[in-house]
Amino acid sequence: MTRTRLPRWLKLAYTAFMAVLVPVYWWHYGWANFLFLCDVALFVTLAGLWRESCLLLSMAAVGIALPQLLWCLDFAAGLAGAQVTGLTAYMFDEAKPLYLRGLSLFHLWMPWLLLFALSRLGYDRRGFWAWSLVSAMVCVLSYIFVDPPGPEVADIRTSRNVNFVYGLDPAEPQSLLPPPVYLVVWICALQLLFYLPSHALLKRMFRHPA
Repeated sequence: MTRTRLPRWLKLAYTAFMAVLVPVYWWHYGWANFLFLCDVALFVTLAGLWRESCLLLSMAAVGIALPQLLWCLDFAAGLAGAQVTGLTAYMFDEAKPLYLRGLSLFHLWMPWLLLFALSRLGYDRRGFWAWSLVSAMVCVLSYIFVDPPGPEVADIRTSRNVNFVYGLDPAEPQSLLPPPVYLVVWICALQLLFYLPSHALLKRMFRHPA
């Protein structure tokens, strides 16, 4: 029999968390919210934990390590009454239920969970290429199926500008480049600014899986 390298309680606890998060997010934010790359990483991690797949867990780690760090910095600044990027402004919106904002605290502990898993399983170098492909595909889907930023809509569950594929301004689309060109530039920027540095760091931190 193959010895499991990740504790069963961790897999069950994470599965229970996902069993709560998915219906709550679907109800409050709608289906398009699950196209956010951080949410895609949640599902990749779920599969990776149960399969004890270093490839899947490496993909998730490459995808969220630096973006989650940026989220954490912005959240810490918000707690101090400042603002860095505005990524976590919704966490301080009292119009949103406290339990809904509490679920978003997964951004704080997800990187640590993945680092723990990689310390047990090793870091698969293919994770960078696999996540780069997945993230590019998800950005294209977000561009095709999700509306650009604009005026508030009646249905609060209508997500807009998922993964910032129309620009970084939450109020209106960017106008410096033609939208398809911006999309390509943004996909490339994600690789260079977030995924490639994460890949380089994870290679140094963890052994290659046997």
